[in-house]
Amino acid sequence: MKTIITGGTIITTRDGTPVVLENQTIVIQDGVIREVGDADEMAIPRPEADVEVIDGHGYLIAPGFVNTHHHLYQSLTRGLLAVQSVKLFDWLAALYQKWRHIDHQAVKTAAMVSMGEMLLSGCTITSDHFYIFPRGSDARLESVLEAAETLGMRIHACRGSMSVGESNGGLPPDDCTQPEDEILQDCTRVIDAYHDPSPYAMVRIDLAPCSPFSISPELLRDTQVLAREKGVLLHTHAAETLDEERYCLDKFGLRPIPFLHEHDWLGPDVYLAHCVHLDGADIDLLAQTGTGVVHCPCSNMRLGSGIAPIARMLGKGVKVGIGVDGSSSNDGGNVPAEARQAMLLQRVQGGATALSTAQAFNMLTAGGADVLARPTLGRIAPDMAADLALFRIDDIAFAGAAAQDPLAALMLCHAPRADRVMVNGLTVVKDGRLVNVDERKLACELNTIVQERFR
Repeated sequence: MKTIITGGTIITTRDGTPVVLENQTIVIQDGVIREVGDADEMAIPRPEADVEVIDGHGYLIAPGFVNTHHHLYQSLTRGLLAVQSVKLFDWLAALYQKWRHIDHQAVKTAAMVSMGEMLLSGCTITSDHFYIFPRGSDARLESVLEAAETLGMRIHACRGSMSVGESNGGLPPDDCTQPEDEILQDCTRVIDAYHDPSPYAMVRIDLAPCSPFSISPELLRDTQVLAREKGVLLHTHAAETLDEERYCLDKFGLRPIPFLHEHDWLGPDVYLAHCVHLDGADIDLLAQTGTGVVHCPCSNMRLGSGIAPIARMLGKGVKVGIGVDGSSSNDGGNVPAEARQAMLLQRVQGGATALSTAQAFNMLTAGGADVLARPTLGRIAPDMAADLALFRIDDIAFAGAAAQDPLAALMLCHAPRADRVMVNGLTVVKDGRLVNVDERKLACELNTIVQERFR
């Protein structure tokens, strides 16, 4: 099937700079963008059985947005009253008591809700950090992979891990941790079974120990050795709170970023969530090693963790992407809204010029793709993956702004639901609704699970 979108207004990134191109035609075949050019100069074939022509006039077309950090299962405890106004360690301690009861069906349903919400916002790929495997539970990485396949979303499924429980000075309950040999065996299993290294892969597996306060230095070392043997990315939380910094200093004698560096956990194959509490040497180290950073502004604000120095990182050349983080610390999965929040938060700290609409858009698209080492994503150009988000210019949310500056409409206004979203050349959102599931039925299913087991 060939798909041709005619006459749309494109926003994409070229050499790190967003550009707006009006009256463009995009030719898609086999899940890949084959041609992009002026609609008046490109011939449109007659309607044929194997060609779909989409009238793009009146649409703002962006690359599918990239979410570089999530915990998809956390829709199960979204809005939980007991943790609405607590900081990270207290938040985790209370939520572990709920999460220790997860199972395959609960995780799959919650993951579908989280991914559905992101797709509706125009996001086409997510990284998911799934690190909790309670003893006796049938929850497994397949719970998330099945959800992604059902919805048609690209995913970096991070096989997370926790091995140090309360009895050994860690934060999680012991029954939410796993033996380290068991963790490494399952990491090997899921990489061998599901990881696709090809340029347009729908599924990749990353390895992702949870945090310094829930794993041992030995597991950190062994995981990076395995990841590099297998050629997969590494991911973890880092420098999120001052409590974490104090824990690392007390336990290891090092702050979080130097601790990771000591264990060979920095480099172009590593991306770190949060990075709120950094000094100048930390930022220089991240830049020098090519380590990626995921900015999760809403989660950091919700938990009172602080403001990450994103403008300073970008100024030093650090790769930065956007992450909505889990639905228990963000409570929403609107990815362009997260980029907007990132821009505004930097301006609170650094003034009106601290972060531009162009920089926010780049983090949302090409920058996030670079964090995930996916050069075929986050851009609209020949040989890029056909992942696209189409927004109606005549939506009232864009009224006025779309006529001024389409980029400003997307990044400064409250972007509405995408009207159409394509992943791998296939439509997964149409007329502002999920194509592959009944979203209202899905919401009811999750509400039932939550009411019965997770309140």
